[in-house]
Amino acid sequence: MSRSTPLPPPPPPAEFRTWPDREAMLADRAAVLRELTERLLGVPRLLLFLLQLSGLQLGWGLVGAGLAGFGSLDPLSAVVLGVCVALGLAMLVPFGFVAGFDVRRALRIRRLLAQWSALDLDPARDSRLGAPGRSLAWFLVSFLLAAFGLWVSFAAPAAARPGSWTYGEVAYFMGAGVLCWVAGLAGVTRAVAHYRWASRLTSVVPAAVVPGEARG
Repeated sequence: MSRSTPLPPPPPPAEFRTWPDREAMLADRAAVLRELTERLLGVPRLLLFLLQLSGLQLGWGLVGAGLAGFGSLDPLSAVVLGVCVALGLAMLVPFGFVAGFDVRRALRIRRLLAQWSALDLDPARDSRLGAPGRSLAWFLVSFLLAAFGLWVSFAAPAAARPGSWTYGEVAYFMGAGVLCWVAGLAGVTRAVAHYRWASRLTSVVPAAVVPGEARG
């Protein structure tokens, strides 16, 4: 999905709804919920997520290369340091903005999912909204990233020895680990939150059906 494609609008207020009958409303509801789920957990979103992390890591790598130059401050090293840091920041800033916009977009999608799902219950269609395969893919990829990042963040300073590691190298590895950990945590949160939302959506069906059965 392209970032320029607008999201579906929220459902209209009750006084402005023009669906001819409940089935028409449920059909539109199902279509919107499927589209929103695809935009939240689809394969293109996962690839964009990994691309954003790769861009941030590349930018931080250039900054880290500049930080490593602090060990020797001769004129040539100073020039290399400045160029690397400038290039790294030139990549970090736009990729950071894109990642931030993506988080905001995900939060907006979750609000739209809650608004559209609140229109009515439709157990036959709602049971497919959990997208267990896509949720699992997001969870596994994100969990591995978070675990790797957390390990690097602690292993780098623990393995550093005076004379063998510079402060710049330790800072680089810790920063790279933090980027992976934060991105992985965001991905895990996205997958778990969507799966819990879908589970709650279907879990209210028995409660809505039992009273009717009792009256029968």
